[in-house]
Amino acid sequence: MIPFKDDNPTRLVPYITIALLLINIAVFVRMLLLPPEAQQTWVLRLAIIPYDLTHLPLGRPDRWPLHLVPLVTAMFVHAGWLHLIGNLLYLWIFGNNVEDVMGHGRFIVFYTLCGLLAASVQVAARPESRVPMIGASGAIAGVLGAYLVLFPTARVRTLLFLIVIVRVVALPALIVLGVWLLLQLIAAGRGGGEGVAWFAHLGGFLAGALLIVPFRRKRPRQALY
Repeated sequence: MIPFKDDNPTRLVPYITIALLLINIAVFVRMLLLPPEAQQTWVLRLAIIPYDLTHLPLGRPDRWPLHLVPLVTAMFVHAGWLHLIGNLLYLWIFGNNVEDVMGHGRFIVFYTLCGLLAASVQVAARPESRVPMIGASGAIAGVLGAYLVLFPTARVRTLLFLIVIVRVVALPALIVLGVWLLLQLIAAGRGGGEGVAWFAHLGGFLAGALLIVPFRRKRPRQALY
């Protein structure tokens, strides 16, 4: 089941959502232009290392930015085309409506907070991990949580795969995002794994669902059917 478009109108041009899409793409292209060894160094420099955060040198606060800045930079780094496209697809589908409800300024603060809280949950769940954490999925999960609270009945056009049959169906956001959330819960319940930050997804989703209350600026508009 792959969502690709919602039928939920907006009033504002989603400048911040578009900017986030372009920045993520630009950072990824910049990485691809580097030699393979330099790419690895680039990722390690911008990624979150949970162990480094849980073992900050208390006597050297001047070195803390080296470990804290990646909490932001890691949101714009992706491991490959599928990683990038998957994240940005969800941001494009659901981000514009959330931005429309909040306004541009509030949305960028909301997005950043969700990303920070998502990363914090993953670090708390895996404090000794030395595996680099990268990607916008934690912040985008916050957008999904907000969207579900705001527009649970909005129709989302989705590619539905039934063995060898592929159909386009319009499903309520409650089903589309509910299935997404269930998959994250199942994966995290199995202990997660070092390859995907499942706890960051859950943390970001919960953060978005809660933060939408203070961050929403106006009453959401929804398409009628």
